[in-house]
Parts: sequence; C-alpha cells; structure tokens
Amino acid sequence: MALFPQPFIDELKQHADIVVVIQDYVSLKKAGATYKGLCPFHGEKTPSFHVNRDKGFFHCFGCGAGGDVFKFLELRESIAFPDAVRMLAQRFGMTLPELEQSDAQRASTAERESLLKVHEAATAWFREQLAAPGGARVRAQIAGRGVTPETSDALGLGFAPPGRETLKQALTASGFSQALLLRAGLLVQRDDGTVLDRFRNRLMIPIARETGSVIAFGGRALEPDQQPKYLNSPETPIYTKSRTLYGLNLSKAAIRESGFAVLVEGYFDYAQLFQAGFRSVVASCGTALTTQQAQQLRRFTPKVVLSFDPDAAGQGATEKSCEMLVAEGFEVNVAILPAGEDPDTYVRAHGRQGYAGRLKASRPYLDYLLDRAGARHNLRNSEGRARFVAEVLPIVERIPDRTRQELFVEAVAGKAGVAGDSIWAQVPKAVTHRGPSLSSSELPGLGQVTKAEKGLIWLLIHRPEHALAALESLDSGDLEGLACRTVLDLALKLTDDKGFSPSVLLERLNTGEAQLVTGIASESEPHVHDAAECALILKRLRYERERAVLQREIDRLQQEGAAGPGEELQALLVRKYELIQRIDELA
Repeated sequence: MALFPQPFIDELKQHADIVVVIQDYVSLKKAGATYKGLCPFHGEKTPSFHVNRDKGFFHCFGCGAGGDVFKFLELRESIAFPDAVRMLAQRFGMTLPELEQSDAQRASTAERESLLKVHEAATAWFREQLAAPGGARVRAQIAGRGVTPETSDALGLGFAPPGRETLKQALTASGFSQALLLRAGLLVQRDDGTVLDRFRNRLMIPIARETGSVIAFGGRALEPDQQPKYLNSPETPIYTKSRTLYGLNLSKAAIRESGFAVLVEGYFDYAQLFQAGFRSVVASCGTALTTQQAQQLRRFTPKVVLSFDPDAAGQGATEKSCEMLVAEGFEVNVAILPAGEDPDTYVRAHGRQGYAGRLKASRPYLDYLLDRAGARHNLRNSEGRARFVAEVLPIVERIPDRTRQELFVEAVAGKAGVAGDSIWAQVPKAVTHRGPSLSSSELPGLGQVTKAEKGLIWLLIHRPEHALAALESLDSGDLEGLACRTVLDLALKLTDDKGFSPSVLLERLNTGEAQLVTGIASESEPHVHDAAECALILKRLRYERERAVLQREIDRLQQEGAAGPGEELQALLVRKYELIQRIDELA
C-alpha cells in the first residue's frame, strides 16, 4: 500500500463507485439502502450478497466475503492491492502518481520486466519445438503418461532439443542479450567460459506465478539414464522456489469456489488431477512445503487435503506439512493411497471416481499422525507405549489451539492406554501454561466476538467519532484476548497517525478481518448503541478474565493443601477482592 500516496487512494475511492465496479461482475438490484445480488464468490440461488454504496463496502451473508472496492477486485481477480489500484485507476481514467525511485530501484524494475519477457519468449520457443517434427517422440512420451494434447497445451508443455546452443541462438537472434539469458538461468557458464543452454533434451514444464506470468522452468529427463531426472531453474529476482506453488495460476478460481485445495508433490500428479477434473489442485514444486507457500495458499482457502506419495519420503513430507499447515491456521486432511501408487498413477489406473473416493475418505491430520506413530511402536507393552507417547508429545506444542491440544492428548491417552494426566505431566510448562483453560462462564467473550466489540466496530463505520473516543479510553490490557483486537488496534493506530476514516480502515484490513467488519457493519443497528457503554463492558470483561485466572490459582493452592492463608494465597485473595470491587464499580 505504501506504493501509492494515501491522498491518491482516497481520491480514487471517491471516483470508483463500488456499485458500478461490482456491477461489471454481478447483477445488482436496489434493496432499501443497499444493493443485492448473487454472490460471485460462492454458488447460491437466493441473493445474499449486499453492497453499501454510501459506506463503500460489500458483504455476503452466505460465505462471509467482504471488504471495500479494492478488496473486491483482489478477491475476484486474485490480484494484489497495487494491481487493484492500477485496474481502478485505468477504469475511471485517473493517472497514477509518479513514484519516486532511486537509480537502483529503476534498474531492478527494468531487470525484472526483462526477465519476464525472456521467460515468455523461451516458453513460446519450447512449445514450438514440441509441435515441430523433432518433438514427435516427446509428444509420444507425454501421451504415454496419459496426458492429452489439450492438457499439454493448458500446462504450456514444451521441448528443449539436445543441441548445446539452440535456445541461446534463437533468443539472442530475437534481441535478448547473453547476459540476460544467464541471469534468467536459461544458460549456464562453464569453468572454461563456455556458455551453453541449461536445458537440453528435456520435457519443459513452465512454472508461473499466480497471475500467469512464467518465471521459471522444470526440465524432465527424456532418457532413462539421463541425470538429474528433474532439472529446475535457479532462483532469480523473479523466482523464489519456496514462495511458488505450481499450478496456482490455473487452479486459484476453482480452489476458492470449492473451498479447499488438494496439495500434491509433482508436476505429473498435478497434470493428471487437473485433467481428471480436480481443478482445485496445486503442487509444491517437488520440494517440502514452506511457510511462504502455505501463506500464499491461505489467501484462497483455509482447507487443504494432502495427497503425497505413500512411500517413506512422501509420508515424512506429509507429517511435516500437516504440522506446518495447522500452525498456519489450516484445517487439514490426508488422502491415503495404496503402497506403490501416487496421484498420477492412481488416477490413470482408477479414474476420476476412484480418486474421488480417496478424497472423500481422507482423514483428519491428527488421526493420521497418531496412526503413523502408533504403527512404529508396539503398544502392547509398556516400553512401546512410552516411546509412542514420547514421539507424539512434540506435536502438542505445535497445536495453536488449547482445546485441540486437549482433544489430541485425550486421543493419545486412549491409543496408548494411559491416563491423560500422565501425558500432561510430560508436556513442557511453556505449553501447559500458555493460559488457563477456562469455561465460557469463567471467561466471557474469549475466542468469540462480544456484543461490545460488535458495537464498537459498527460505530467505527457508521459513527466513528463516538467509537474512537471510547476506544481511546481503553488501554491495551482491556483489549487483551478479544477476537477483534487486531481491528481495534488498527483503528487506534490510524487515529494516532491522524489518518482514521472508515474507508481507510476497510482498506487496511486483511481478508478475514474485512469479512468480520463488513458483516457487523451490514447489520441495521449496533448490538450496543452507546460507545462509552461498549468501553465499560470491555473493561468489566477484562477484570472478569483476570478474576477467573486468580480464582483458578487460588483453587489450585487450596487443593494442594496450603496450611492457612500463606503469603502467596493471601496476596491472591487481596487481588481478587480488589478486582471484585472494580467490577462492582463498573456495573
């Protein structure tokens, strides 16, 4: 967002009528103070998608999608914020401001543009070689893998001939410099100074960023003794392997529509699933899934089905990916294939219906991890059970949610035939003391949006001056543990920077926050009408949470048989009654 000055963004929003923009995609009808239509982000027969022209936001009551005009384009076109700004500026005839760049920045921008152009040219050339008479044997190999010409075209497959300088000669003749081809990783320079094509006698698989621009290649060996089997482009200013998901450019719309992604390992796993109609599939480019790849995928879906090879390496990658995806907030299932199969071979042998059955039978990741660990130990004797528990204990630390931790420990205890308390005793204190596990009656509002939060958010959009005054009366402790804390913190930060407006707030929210805020703002009236009362409620809830924590500690000390009111217990009791007094004063 820092690419464009805020005054320009504000002016663009004034020109870019959100109703006009969305009507390019959705048929809208006036419905009271808003406009209504069928949601473009999920299938529905009854309109639940609303657009508020006056406040400049949209919200779907069916799937929860919401945000401002920029967010709509980001979601609908699967583009980043700067690209949404450029689209709107072009649509409404506004000139983008000149961006100040240093000489180094201008050179970097020019180089990246040149690298994209040379990859585009290389892709076209590789495809020409595949279609030429010399590519006949490669086309036969592709067909032998069960890939149709239509799928080959959709994936942009090509052929790098065996000549040492064929690509080099073709692209330099087209005006690209040898230095650029080296920088792009299309050529390689030997120790003796000889410059050759990197990819020779290989099936070429273009790797694209999510917008569709080719940024790298995977080259598959064509001969049985050719090494390595896969030769990939090196990392460049436009390509970072750990940040790229293969096929996302073709599958992102289907992933968003279906609500989940099938994650596979290899290029041909992807090709077979894509061809069989499983369009919500992506591949990790043959590498272990990274946090950056997970975060990229999280923009499109919160659910993933892992479908890796069933061999030891594939299952090891599955376990690591499961844990990392869960830590990134995904709901994860694992599709299990028979030994010796992978998604590519399984679909070819069993067809769409067979693989669909495997997806339907996919198991939650925790069940999968427990079964895998249990299979490695003899749970019929005490030594095997102890080793099993020791192996799965680290998983508890990586589960971000306390309730799921407890459910997992119960499952471990049941499988090992031991008491849950004995397992908790082995879990590091840093995990067990992240926070007390309190019931909803003990800890009002934790993990859910309270009426006071909803009231403040509604007022931030509709009557911001009242809401901001109430927010500024709170301190950071009052917001601790609230489901909407990030939104309220952002509103305060914008106020401190003298830059708050409902429009700017909506603009700065991520997708999940925008859904929450627009959903609340779409309601006809706030849950709590007075902003000052919202602030008092939040303060009172804070004191209630602190009192609950104290009471839990008091109960623990008393259960341990503390003889009389010792110093620690006495201090806790004094603090408890001070909190009760504060709660009463706010009632």
